Amino acid sequence: MALQVGSCSSCCVQSRTSTARSRRHGSIRATVASEDYAVKTKEGEKVKLGGSDLVVTRLGIGAWSWGDLSYWNNFQWDDRKLKAAKEAFDTSIDNGINFFDTAEVYGSRASFGAINSETLLGRFIKERRRKNPDEEVVVATKYAALPWRLGRESVVKTLKDSLSRLELPSVELYQLHWPGIWGNEGYINGLGDAVEQGLVKAVGVSNYGEKRLRAAYKKLKERGIPLASNQVNYSLIYRRPEENGVKAACDELGVTLIAYSPLAQGALTGKYTPENPPTGPRGRIYTPEFLTKLQPLVTRIKEIGQSYDKTPTQVVLNWLIAQENVVPIPGAKNGEQAEEFVGAVGWKLSSEHVEELRSLALDVKPVTGFPVENL
Repeated sequence: MALQVGSCSSCCVQSRTSTARSRRHGSIRATVASEDYAVKTKEGEKVKLGGSDLVVTRLGIGAWSWGDLSYWNNFQWDDRKLKAAKEAFDTSIDNGINFFDTAEVYGSRASFGAINSETLLGRFIKERRRKNPDEEVVVATKYAALPWRLGRESVVKTLKDSLSRLELPSVELYQLHWPGIWGNEGYINGLGDAVEQGLVKAVGVSNYGEKRLRAAYKKLKERGIPLASNQVNYSLIYRRPEENGVKAACDELGVTLIAYSPLAQGALTGKYTPENPPTGPRGRIYTPEFLTKLQPLVTRIKEIGQSYDKTPTQVVLNWLIAQENVVPIPGAKNGEQAEEFVGAVGWKLSSEHVEELRSLALDVKPVTGFPVENL
């Protein structure tokens, strides 16, 4: 994720309830276009990130809201919300989803947060492994390309700071959170150095347009290192990656597209209405006027979901998975949300429903994404 201006066989990542429901309705395992993008493991179907050896679950969990005070949580963080975040983590793991995305800026003091999301994730992993030392958790975090950070050395140093907060010797995926105003070649070199030093298994970028994406891919390829992913804003009502060439470039190069804000920060879940808009900064983006125009689409999403015995949230996430080479990472603030996300995988929308939703969404004017997408 990134800040936004104004989110009939059973599968390992399917809860017992969702598994029973999908069996009743004859759901089948979701598929992808190519073996380059999916592999079968003992646990079920997982996704290979780009040309790397890193394999993750078909859906991940975003930890942007954990510890945040500037955008989420109504500017409040307390023990109740901490407990809820821990439940989101445990529920995800219990149901087979073990891919978590965080960043150095999430919840940091510099961004007016209460506690760094990396610190919380590291704490949750540590507590989990006290009970099960072999518990596998796939961690992705990000480097903030701040103007005063220059050179490849800054990437490695910042990664080591993240590892300190996470209390881990290495992470599975390290990403450049956004393109720098300058110094991008040094940042890419820094990613390569991190791989060679054994600090990370795979590397990616975030909020990269097509031109920068291709340049990063080429630069890493010269060192024999694959660019695993590009994390961008992508949802049913925000399809700019399809329009600006990013999705096509990812597919061409074999770079996995990680979709942040896949639920349009809750707007597509059916939770919000013109009479009940979201609070905080999101309320200035998803206004009553916008939600009024969104209602016909949300209504149809609900109707389609009923035919599969799925919630609107699960339908919208499954729609993204159906686009192939896409891993959505919805943010989970509590265990209930995490359990609902689990039900988004292990089944497949019909091609007719996929195209119908795409067509209906054309009537909705997308809201502004992360500004650096324009760089």
